[in-house]
Amino acid sequence: MTQNQPCILPPDIMESQLAMIDLLTAMFPSPGELEIPTSTTQCIEKLQNWCQDPTSPPSGIPSSILLAIRLPVAADQKRIQVNISIPLQSTDPNIDQLPPPPSYSLRQPDWMSKAELAELTAAMPADDIFAAFEYVQAAAESFLEARQTMVSPTVVGCESIVRVWFYFPSLSTREKRDDLVNHAPGFSLTGFVLAGKPGLLCLEGTEGDIDAYMRFIKTHSWGDIPSYQKKVSERFRETEGVERVFSDMQEITDSLGERSGQRANRGDMQALEAWLRDQGLQEAFEKVIF
Repeated sequence: MTQNQPCILPPDIMESQLAMIDLLTAMFPSPGELEIPTSTTQCIEKLQNWCQDPTSPPSGIPSSILLAIRLPVAADQKRIQVNISIPLQSTDPNIDQLPPPPSYSLRQPDWMSKAELAELTAAMPADDIFAAFEYVQAAAESFLEARQTMVSPTVVGCESIVRVWFYFPSLSTREKRDDLVNHAPGFSLTGFVLAGKPGLLCLEGTEGDIDAYMRFIKTHSWGDIPSYQKKVSERFRETEGVERVFSDMQEITDSLGERSGQRANRGDMQALEAWLRDQGLQEAFEKVIF
């Protein structure tokens, strides 16, 4: 059986698709909310003219129009982007009543991991774009509120600072390493991450903030990792007279020189020892590595 070739939608159906774009433009008038590329704007104008005088189909019409809407999330003045594709062609030769529905997907924001985005997307309405908007905004806002509850900083004046060292037999995934760094400020934590075999995580902050941070990381950032793969152990906890050595949270992997191993994932322990000595943390190296 020969598959039907896609054809441009009939003028009356095309008007419905263009009306969808007009509605989205009216719904999201603020700067930065709706993104329409210049080429898309030109295509829309060509189709509008054709719908007014459909004597001959226009040439160069793509299969769909692509738009991007950055939905505001009121709880934290953040945005989450919805990529929308509105069909302009169809393989159905008898399409004359309902226009083909738009498809849509979410772009991962920098404040949400892939696992968190997948969880949010799984329950998103699939057949109603406007219901999807409402769902995404509400779900994203609830997510941020829940995270804020988990990461609400403890008043440091009421608790002393501690420094805790965690050991990973292996730490390599870029996304997980980035999460370790990016989420730390929300818990008022400083320190560093070292990827490789082994991997290290050093955290400075109150005990309550460190414990809350590790719970958050294991629940959200590592939510897509089987429990038996979440291999991390606390090796050393400094509790007496601790003052912060680090001004922020950073990854130091690339600053310690070349790495060895088949995948260049074995760190230079001598370089690490020298670096920690420069920070006044020689004792920690001996307790954590050996």
